Amino acid sequence: MFKSKKPSEPVGTIRKKSGFRKFRQDIPLYILALPGVIALLLFSYFPMAGIVLVFKDYNFKGGIFGSPWADPIYKNFRFFFNNISTAMRSTGLTVMYNLLFFIVGTIFAVAIAIMLSEIKGKMFIKISQSLMFLPYFISWMVMGAILYALLNADSGLLNQTLVSLGKEPIDFYANPKAWIAILTIVNTWQSCGYTSIIYYGVLTGIDSSLYEAAKVDGASKLQCIRKITVPLLKPTIIILFLLSVGNMLKGNLNMIIGLTNLNPVLFSTTDLIDVFVYRSGVRNGEMAFASAISLYQSIFGFLLVITANKIAGKFDKDATLF
Repeated sequence: MFKSKKPSEPVGTIRKKSGFRKFRQDIPLYILALPGVIALLLFSYFPMAGIVLVFKDYNFKGGIFGSPWADPIYKNFRFFFNNISTAMRSTGLTVMYNLLFFIVGTIFAVAIAIMLSEIKGKMFIKISQSLMFLPYFISWMVMGAILYALLNADSGLLNQTLVSLGKEPIDFYANPKAWIAILTIVNTWQSCGYTSIIYYGVLTGIDSSLYEAAKVDGASKLQCIRKITVPLLKPTIIILFLLSVGNMLKGNLNMIIGLTNLNPVLFSTTDLIDVFVYRSGVRNGEMAFASAISLYQSIFGFLLVITANKIAGKFDKDATLF
């Protein structure tokens, strides 16, 4: 006699069991990700409820949710846009600096990564990477002190050198245009070492047979860099650019405070949006005004990300964020 077979389980039940089994296997990964998820919720998503402050006539007694509604509702935006020339200047300076920082920083970071990839000594590479990381961890206040020791009109090292050569000293702290180059140089010095590690990691993953084939065909070192290295780095450059576009309207307030001490003489080239908000709103307790400008920055940044992502998709579909 043949034994009767057990009735097969429904497909849905089998899928549920396999799904539950996979969930149990992945529990350690979920636990590992939990601190990051909690931090993201606490510091990124829950604070978004405070966006209501933008439309409130804020006072310290009522707080964010107890303060009366602004009348008119767009009152907190008027302060920034009443003087349209100042608003456009701050917006233009913020975008200009962020573009300069990215372009110049990328050029130097890629160059450093390529030079590191050509070095054979592993010990030298490790020491070089460690030294390049150091500026990234120096605070802007310390950098401001170093910069003052270099550029001070009376006793700065650079001006002392000019005087010893028989030239007139330059008062950098009274020359706003000079700070476009100064801020770009300092930001590049501070960040390009860190960014170069990302590009160096990409370069180490490139198949060495590509370079060997190019050398067999008679390609020089410069031609290998132009025809192989740079094109293979292009997707990474595009992704990093797209990630930075979201913050294109956000200036580094700590950098400006640390390096210039909010010198009013330099405002024509250092009055970024965050600097304007800080000196005009936060100092006077105008929290609703500061929040309104932050909303303006976020919306404008979101539109920039969408636009830049579409443009990037036309050049390389695999390099887009979404």
